[in-house]
Amino acid sequence: MIDPQLEGRVALVTGANQGIGAAIARALAEQGAAVFITSLRLGPDDPGVQAMQATDGATASAYANARVQPADAVESEILSRGGRTGAWEADLSDPAAVAELFDRAEASLGPVEILVNNADSWVGDTFLLRATDDLGRRLTPVSAATHDHSFAVNSRATALLIAEFARRHQARGAAWGRIVSLTTGGAGGFPDEVSYGASKNALESYTMAAAWELGPLGVTANVVCPPATDTGWITPELAAQIRRDSPLRHVGQPEEVAEVAVFLASHQARFVTGQKIVMR
Repeated sequence: MIDPQLEGRVALVTGANQGIGAAIARALAEQGAAVFITSLRLGPDDPGVQAMQATDGATASAYANARVQPADAVESEILSRGGRTGAWEADLSDPAAVAELFDRAEASLGPVEILVNNADSWVGDTFLLRATDDLGRRLTPVSAATHDHSFAVNSRATALLIAEFARRHQARGAAWGRIVSLTTGGAGGFPDEVSYGASKNALESYTMAAAWELGPLGVTANVVCPPATDTGWITPELAAQIRRDSPLRHVGQPEEVAEVAVFLASHQARFVTGQKIVMR
């Protein structure tokens, strides 16, 4: 049996109240890691929630419901299985939240050794005059507001989280660490989600830079690009299209992405760094 050697390690997973983040938190806890969860419940005025309202009604309702859930259910599930966990709802678009997040995680579980950058912020913006994209989601013209909405969490928060992780890692003289960042690609452009794609490209760059700079300190840093993953936003029609376009004729599930994240945090991936794992 392969032992990932995560027993007793401390992980911080952002955006972990539902979907991929929740699956990663559960999967790490199953391997014996203590997991601190952070998330932000999105209200009906969030652009991502509003954009879904133009699509299939049942799917939009399920997606909106998932995004407004607190992390309590994930935390309770981990505790019920004998795991160690803690949670704090934080708005990562606020730079001041980053240091407090680490303070709370350390006070609850100990020094953070695994950082999973999963939280993101989405808005559909475009250079064209279009009301909706091909999926029926609401679009808006590129503006300072749409740019900042995406970059504040996807890019700036990732940079600050990695910086805080690195500062504390160095201060305590640690020699082991893992950074895993979730992306959706963006280097080749992201039509109809141009600011979102650009912000994810920046996230990838920050993570790759961390791989080189923090490698001598025993820290690996990698990026996971999941396939289209069913976290509540995929309509039946879209699922059929995804299967047609997938080499495996498959719609991704959060638990499948979580398995890759756990691998990158594991002992087996100790010489895997500066990589972008593209799942199809």
